[in-house]
Amino acid sequence: MARNELQEAAHARLEELSAEHQKLPGVDWGRMFGSTGLRVRGKVFAVAAHAGGLLIKVPEAHADALAESGVAEHMVMGGVPRREWVLVPDDADDATWAEQLAAAYAYVDSITP
Repeated sequence: MARNELQEAAHARLEELSAEHQKLPGVDWGRMFGSTGLRVRGKVFAVAAHAGGLLIKVPEAHADALAESGVAEHMVMGGVPRREWVLVPDDADDATWAEQLAAAYAYVDSITP
């Protein structure tokens, strides 16, 4: 699949798995990392990655645990690993995506006024 096809497939999956989140107050779609992602009160918590997969923002300890267990990998931008952003790959099952999407929403909701 071409890169934009991978992102489109990931975005469609994100849309489907986030249907309940989209009904919550303050949740909408917005731009970040050159993509459209889910936001809560203006802060993005999940994005379909350009090369496929689900980028999520979670607490640093949770991100480290996901990376150590192989569930996700730290996002690297400009050669620098991001502490709170991880990539859950396309080959992870829907339950994993949904669980991590919920964790990302809960985290960003808790830190966003």
